[in-house]
Amino acid sequence: MRRIEYKTDHQLAEMARAGVITSRALDAAVAAAAPGVTTAELDTVFRGVLAEYGAGSNFLGYYDYPAAICTSINDVVVHGIPGDQALVEGDLISIDGGATVQDARGTTWHGDSARTALIGEVSDARRELSEVTRAALWHGIAALATAKKIGEVGFAIENFVRQETGDKYGIIEDFVGHGIGTSMHMAPDVLNYAARDLGPRVKKGMAFAIEPMLVTGTIETVTLDDEWTIKTVDGGDACQWEHSVAVHSEGIWVLTAEDGGASELSKLGVTVTPIPA
Repeated sequence: MRRIEYKTDHQLAEMARAGVITSRALDAAVAAAAPGVTTAELDTVFRGVLAEYGAGSNFLGYYDYPAAICTSINDVVVHGIPGDQALVEGDLISIDGGATVQDARGTTWHGDSARTALIGEVSDARRELSEVTRAALWHGIAALATAKKIGEVGFAIENFVRQETGDKYGIIEDFVGHGIGTSMHMAPDVLNYAARDLGPRVKKGMAFAIEPMLVTGTIETVTLDDEWTIKTVDGGDACQWEHSVAVHSEGIWVLTAEDGGASELSKLGVTVTPIPA
């Protein structure tokens, strides 16, 4: 069994540095996403922000992955590799990226987040898919604030999606969220759907990447020959939103949001608490 890593408040604050840099790099990449722009150019923009803050990339070189972000367009669920593909009007693109920083002791801390951008005039169907996925993420994060076990996050995500849209969207099960800290992917798994096994208890010092992925058709996927790109088998659209979240000594804090998630979580009756200095 993989060991869960527990962090001190000070260590979680270091993670928040990586998280904010990740957020700002995604800000820049999303702002640059427009018709005619290639996914490789978005990768360059993202890398530029990391360099500006002296941060590293936890995607580049990860199992030989060749870029600092994943760019997943339309029917690509996750892990699309940036290249010469140009965005076109009406595209939906999920951009997933991360940053690393080092603390005074030389320990590396990770941030991981994803957003979906809508390119120009998009269909109502694609806009709704992104909005529902984003809202599902925030409902999952809100559940973490009072969760006794990590599986309650997946219950909250699926419950929101089913209550709002019935069976309109599928929730990807083959790819899930994860613990994060001194590595990008750590125990425990964070499911995006309801499961009988609720998993480990939520305790202070934990940090998670929560990342629901919704599709308009079947949840079955296929891996392309590049051994990275994951697409829906039926060509249905896919969408991903993700944040890294800390459980600290006094509450929760969204590490990859500038305000710790305060503006979004307040709408759901949750008050976030800054990580104690």
